[in-house]
Amino acid sequence: MRGAKTLVPVLILLSLIGLELSLARPVAAFPGDRRDEDCAARIAAAEASTPEGETPVVPADCLPDTGMTALELRAAEAEMAVEPAPDVIQVPYNEEVVWTRAYRRMVGDITMYDAPNGNPIGQMGAGYNFVTIINEEAGFTQINWGVWVPSEQIAYADVSHFSGVELQSHPKRPFAWMLAEAYPSRYPGGPQDKEQPRIERYTLMNIYGVEYVDGWEWYLVAPNQWVQQIRVAKVHPIARPAGVGPNDRWFAIDLYEQTLVAYEGDRMVFATLISSGLPQWSTHEGLFKVYERYDATRMSGAVGQPDFYFIEEVPYVMYFDDEIGLHGTYWHDRFGYRQSHGCVNLSIMDSWWIYDFTKDEPYKDAWVYAYSSGKYRRDLPGWARR
Repeated sequence: MRGAKTLVPVLILLSLIGLELSLARPVAAFPGDRRDEDCAARIAAAEASTPEGETPVVPADCLPDTGMTALELRAAEAEMAVEPAPDVIQVPYNEEVVWTRAYRRMVGDITMYDAPNGNPIGQMGAGYNFVTIINEEAGFTQINWGVWVPSEQIAYADVSHFSGVELQSHPKRPFAWMLAEAYPSRYPGGPQDKEQPRIERYTLMNIYGVEYVDGWEWYLVAPNQWVQQIRVAKVHPIARPAGVGPNDRWFAIDLYEQTLVAYEGDRMVFATLISSGLPQWSTHEGLFKVYERYDATRMSGAVGQPDFYFIEEVPYVMYFDDEIGLHGTYWHDRFGYRQSHGCVNLSIMDSWWIYDFTKDEPYKDAWVYAYSSGKYRRDLPGWARR
């Protein structure tokens, strides 16, 4: 027993020494710009130098949150080892869902014929024109019954293989998709480190920590790997809006991050990327209800204008705000960036998922809540404008 009593202080002493050594270990990550670490002192100096009765001017690049401490960084490293990827289930790409129709693009000014090498029956000006084809014969392609166009003016559509993820529980931490591929930086605000693997577009990553550099957020996504917020689309859980019931199914559309989250009451069940309206055709914010649904329908607009579009067989459409709807998209693969005339574009897999999620009563008239978690900045480089 005497030996045991002696051993206890020794073990405590060794533990304290180990803790001290651990705390003294250099931290690999640190802000690339030290100004955000000096915010408290700089704000205090601004306040001290401001005449009584006037509002102090806080440095524009200064945020009071100084970011992650050394202990927080080490805790994040432990989390990365245990959970290196988001705890989600990837919705598998299914060709039987995506390719229910043969999607194509029509190129240039189009003359339509009643048969291969037949009689002209109409014209369509060059534009954003997409069709589904039925048959091909003698250098002509059939786009509708009794309507043929020269096959040389038919090109494959840019059908995306992207799909979102299902969630079995509320996420423990934020996660994001990479939008603009890049090499990660070894510290916030640092240069891209080309000795590390490049993070490709649509890569899904956990966010283990956040630092602020020159007014921008930088996300810790892996050991010694930081990416700037303008390169990713981050998923934000939000509270159920007033008016939406605890058992209702609804969609939260973040117009700033360009994400969609499907909820059942307060439970997140699915998340993905979207493409909402471009600045001149912004998707409206607010709370709406789906009022009309189509497995597929035609969309067209801007007749006689440079942005004229004619798109057949748009899949899995749910209208919620006049002529604005959620729908599948086979004409671009730019999810995560604003792209539309106001509608909310999704990949075909994702549009099928949310359509199926609300196909039965009482969910057919699901709620749609469109909002912005942030404000677009004008000082973005061209590649980052979303």
